[in-house]
Amino acid sequence: MSILPDPLLNIRTFVARLLPAQPCLLCGVLSDNGLCCPACRAALPYLERDVCPVCARPVPGAAVCGRCLQEAPAFDHSIAAFAYRFPLDQLVKALKFREHLILANFLADALAARVDSRPDAVLALPLHPARLRGRGFNQSQLLAARIARRLALPLLTGCVGRVRDTPPQSSLPLHARRKNVRSAFAVGRGEAVEGKHIAIVDDVMTSGASLDALAGALKRAGAREVSAWVVARTLPH
Repeated sequence: MSILPDPLLNIRTFVARLLPAQPCLLCGVLSDNGLCCPACRAALPYLERDVCPVCARPVPGAAVCGRCLQEAPAFDHSIAAFAYRFPLDQLVKALKFREHLILANFLADALAARVDSRPDAVLALPLHPARLRGRGFNQSQLLAARIARRLALPLLTGCVGRVRDTPPQSSLPLHARRKNVRSAFAVGRGEAVEGKHIAIVDDVMTSGASLDALAGALKRAGAREVSAWVVARTLPH
């Protein structure tokens, strides 16, 4: 309830009443609360806080998981907003494959709300130029740009490239994904990453192989620390 006696003085409420209700992207019910109605927003599979701080896999007590203790990835930390399951997976696919670009802001805002540290800069997991031409956009770039604006962080562009046009990771079994992205990224040396904490933004982490490969390239180029920020984490069955 507004503390102002006249609702016309509550600008946000007044403007919201003027705007037409929009159908919720998930259930179709008309809503004045953005892309998703309150019920569907509450039902999204938000990731629990008890996760491995390195790879964001659920672990009791938020301890480093056994896999990361045995073979630590090149990135140092991970943040994920959601578990990659229904209905969140449908939103990611709508952004990525059906060009519902308005979802980028919604998903990026949910991820930004989970960020609890400030890197020196953020960058998007890059697409190979051939893949970018075919798709027309890089969903990770849209997410990274929104997050950079929300958190007032520098957005790095042009210093990292994908130099091998590899098959999509989702088309490969898990054991083949690390080999698929080996030497796939090139990072220019210089002040952009040297000695800095860089956060890589992507839509989904499954095996983490792409993020690991890029983080390794960033470390070789002089990055001090690398974090992986993803909208959703695929969880083991």
